[in-house]
Amino acid sequence: MAALLDLTPLEREALALSLRVALWSVLFSLPVGLFVAWLLARREFYGKTLLNGLVHLPLVLPPVVVGYLLLVLLSRKGPLGGLLWDLFGITFPFTWQGAALAAAVMAFPLMVRAMRLSLELVDQRLEAAARTLGAGRVNVFLTITIPLMAPGILVGAILAFARSLGEFGATITFVSNIPGVTQTLPLALYSLIQTPDGEAAALRIAIISVILSLLALAASEVAARRLQARISG
Repeated sequence: MAALLDLTPLEREALALSLRVALWSVLFSLPVGLFVAWLLARREFYGKTLLNGLVHLPLVLPPVVVGYLLLVLLSRKGPLGGLLWDLFGITFPFTWQGAALAAAVMAFPLMVRAMRLSLELVDQRLEAAARTLGAGRVNVFLTITIPLMAPGILVGAILAFARSLGEFGATITFVSNIPGVTQTLPLALYSLIQTPDGEAAALRIAIISVILSLLALAASEVAARRLQARISG
């Protein structure tokens, strides 16, 4: 165990980058995920089935396809990427920000599903009662709905974080495998298994990845139970 905790420079670099990518992927997608979950749970509108399908598409598409579509859309010659570059000088391909975006897209369905299920369990009579007492819709959402669905928000965020830590296919297609820039733990593992005598180092990376994922899942379960107990109490 002591040897495992003594990380090599490659492991420290890949671990730090993975944590940064996973954190920012959640921060990027959380507000959008909450809005989409609310739309799917509370509103009926033309195209709802299509939106639901698009949200869950990354779950069924090969990750490489998702990465390729992001590259086509957001490259400097792409329709959106060219606009971002011309107006703001922003580019996503081959950057760690692009890795965070790819991870956010792949983890988005898990986040939205957790929050939507939690929102559907919120008793709308409580919200209606608050509105009859004069509270505005925004105030009701922030003070009634959000606290009641907090376990789902937390679970969705942590599941997305864990999923982002393990993202590989979309990341390597969209931002490549650049040491120190986009080489997260899965990409470092991929490089090591193709390197002569890299099996031992690859195994260490795999163990670190497993431990991180288990910690994230355990944190999700514990935090959700504590929040639920606090709300119920």
